[in-house]
Amino acid sequence: MKLLLVATGAALLCLPAAATAQGRITNAKTETRPGAPGIAREVQAIASRGVAAWIGYRAPLVPGPRQMCCSDNFGDSGACCGRCRLEGGSGVTMNQGESRVALEPPNEFLILVRVDTSVTRVRTFTPDCDIDAGGMPLVWLDSVRAEDSLAWLASLVTAAPDSGEAHDRVAKPAIAAIALHNAEAADRTLETFVAPSRPEWLRGDTAFWLGTARGAAGARLLARMMKEDASDRVRDKAAFGLSVSKDPSALPALIDAARNDKSAHVRGQALFWLAHKAGEKAVETITGAIANDPETEVKKKAVFALSQVPKDEGVPMLIDVARSNKNPEVRKQAMFWLGQSHDPRAVEFFEKILAK
Repeated sequence: MKLLLVATGAALLCLPAAATAQGRITNAKTETRPGAPGIAREVQAIASRGVAAWIGYRAPLVPGPRQMCCSDNFGDSGACCGRCRLEGGSGVTMNQGESRVALEPPNEFLILVRVDTSVTRVRTFTPDCDIDAGGMPLVWLDSVRAEDSLAWLASLVTAAPDSGEAHDRVAKPAIAAIALHNAEAADRTLETFVAPSRPEWLRGDTAFWLGTARGAAGARLLARMMKEDASDRVRDKAAFGLSVSKDPSALPALIDAARNDKSAHVRGQALFWLAHKAGEKAVETITGAIANDPETEVKKKAVFALSQVPKDEGVPMLIDVARSNKNPEVRKQAMFWLGQSHDPRAVEFFEKILAK
């Protein structure tokens, strides 16, 4: 094994610097250009050639175990991931679990942009992903500054329409790429995306990435959105962003939303996401909503949230609600989810009811 690792390391040392910088991209007609003059200038120059091409560069990646590849599966095993088709392939699959990530998680990622007369697609990969360029020209930009990358990607986002192909294949992945930059300027860029004057879709899509990738700064901004954004739909997305955030400050903000948001729908969604976090504070908030929220629909969503709590804790609480809650709709909801649990304690509870 030691000999194999040494041999592999020696082989990598023999590769040209440009090849390692570009990751594992094959079947490409590659040229390398300096990125220092600016991405916008290079994109314009390449677009003026009148031939479709891909432009690629590296950017600093937020810390943590992470693999970005895809599920195109050129391989024969049927397991993720084979080589990704750059042309016409599927979207990126992000894995943040420990099992599929290298011993040393990458500290950079690849941004690949398709240019015709304009930018028509943005894709992101970690350097360990095998990518097939389909024989397309690939212009590789060396030494791109993170600030230049962020500013250029932000220009793609703000120029995109509210729907359509450019929206889905350029703006949305560009937001993700911005969030994945290990640079403080990314937080400032994302903050501009959630300003009240921005479109609702942009504020909502940004909320997900604030929770997924931006740590404490993202959690603080999401908490502010929960307090200040006028749109129920955006606050719903912000609640989900808080639920996926690993920062400790996210849980109190989610609990506050479940208790106090002005929208019954948002309170219910916050309760649902709280159930997936479980924990003593989350369960206390869920049971408090069943007892005290003025809206029956929120109470019913809180009952559903209880059904998502681990059974050792959730089933006894559902039984208590089914037995003693004063609202018949809430009792009915609790009994429904008890029936779905297939738990022996629920069966025993129903037997006692039917025996009366």
